[in-house]
Amino acid sequence: MTAPVLEVKDLVKHFPLKHSRAVVHAVTGVSFGIERGETLGLVGESGSGKTTVGRCILRLIEPTDGTLLFKGEDITHISQEEFRRHRPKMQMVFQDPYDSLDPRQNASDIVAEPLLLWQKDLDNAGRHRRVQELAETVKMRYEQLEQYPHQMSGGEQQRVGIAKAIATEPDLLVLDEPTSSLDPSAHAEIIRLLIELQQEFGFSYLFISHDLMTVRHISHRVAIMYLSQLIEVGTTQQIFEAPQHPYSRSLLSSVLYPDPKLKRPRTYTLSGEIPSPIDLPKGCYLYSRCPMAEPRCQQSAPPMIGLGDGHRVACFRVTRLNELGEYDYAVTVASWSGMDRELARESTTI
Repeated sequence: MTAPVLEVKDLVKHFPLKHSRAVVHAVTGVSFGIERGETLGLVGESGSGKTTVGRCILRLIEPTDGTLLFKGEDITHISQEEFRRHRPKMQMVFQDPYDSLDPRQNASDIVAEPLLLWQKDLDNAGRHRRVQELAETVKMRYEQLEQYPHQMSGGEQQRVGIAKAIATEPDLLVLDEPTSSLDPSAHAEIIRLLIELQQEFGFSYLFISHDLMTVRHISHRVAIMYLSQLIEVGTTQQIFEAPQHPYSRSLLSSVLYPDPKLKRPRTYTLSGEIPSPIDLPKGCYLYSRCPMAEPRCQQSAPPMIGLGDGHRVACFRVTRLNELGEYDYAVTVASWSGMDRELARESTTI
């Protein structure tokens, strides 16, 4: 078997505070992998650490600890000079296309820039042909290549950003909320384009977003972050139809579903405030807000356990049901209320 395109193991990122010994715990022990041609959706509230994970993977910021493997090679601690040979195969599409594009360059020059850096064997005519091919690939009109970013709509700007990102035929694209600043029509067009590009070229995506319906549409698997940690990972169906972690259930119950025929979770709410990332709790970070909290949740952090078929969750309650032989995944898939009845029964017997 070939190695995954990307493996992230126990990734940690701390940001020191000025004039203080304290640090902001932006990412804490995050682990996941992405296979060739797969999209992993990374979701969570603002400030959960999603974007920091993406930037650490591309070494735009340096990890504090952990391991990054790109196609089986450890790239965590290699020098930036050594990392340069990997950059053509690891690209990023940014959240705001206008801010990420050089306003002094037209679209043609922007798309040609990575070719000048990484494909030096191309002459001017070859670069020009390649730029035209890329414009056609992202469904840009030929005349748009002469336009500057300020002359384009948000969707057109993002097409330029995508064309630039795929110019070097990367294996991995980190998509940092690529549609959050677009109108609904452009949003749908860009998502459709990304899916088509993946089907044609086999790109692997880390799709970072807080838009859960878009994540459901584009992702093969989903990883949910809460306060710097991964708390649940599974297939899109597992996460959206049978989430196990209390935070996942709360997050997904807040989604507005445009299609009334789609299966939706029952309302599930958390209370209290999110703890400070500077002074994190000792045990489970959700303890103070969780209606299912147990005494041990306050003392130690729950490990990530496997539920089968790649579904993993960090929750003592699910662990305990597994240990007792009372956890029934099939029942949970069929109905959320099955787990709620189980919880009610436990509270009267334990």
